[in-house]
This record gives sequence, structure tokens and C-alpha cells, in this order.
Amino acid sequence: MAKSAPNSEAYTLLSFAVMSFPLSYLSPQFSQKDERIRMIREKAMFISSLAFLVYSFVLTSALGFNLIHLSAIEAINILIALMISTIFISMVFFARKY
Repeated sequence: MAKSAPNSEAYTLLSFAVMSFPLSYLSPQFSQKDERIRMIREKAMFISSLAFLVYSFVLTSALGFNLIHLSAIEAINILIALMISTIFISMVFFARKY
């Protein structure tokens, strides 16, 4: 494994580790259920949907031009890991901003 990429499931596990830190930061704020938290969730989901479009375009382009060689399950695992990380990190960003 020293000269190869990690197993594709490792990316999802890493994203769950990333997810735990924003959730620990946001858990006192999410218990309030007010307008601010609703706005933070909405904006984070909007940014995450735009990010998903960008991630998908970049990954599809890289696969189409043969810049990277991935199987379908590896590509899906990478997209899942990126989306989980993007959603929760953007929630922290918007919680700090608003």
C-alpha cells in the first residue's frame, strides 16, 4: 500500500471523521431550532449542491480525458466523501459567519 492509493472505502471513513468535528461544534446550536439554524442548513445544502455539480463535472472530465483511471465504485465513494465533508464544513462556515 506504500505506492498505491488507499482503498476507496477509506475516503468515506475519513469523511465521517471530518463530519464528527463540525457536529461537535454545532450540536449546542442545533438544539435551539431557531431561524438562524434553519438558514444555516439551507445555505449549506445550497452550497453543497453547487459543489456536487462542480465535483461531478471535474470527475467526469478527468475520466473522459483519461487523466485518472477509476472504477465506478471508486468514483462514487470519492463523491460521497466529498459531499459529506462539504456539507458539514460549510455548516461550520455559515455558523461562524451568521
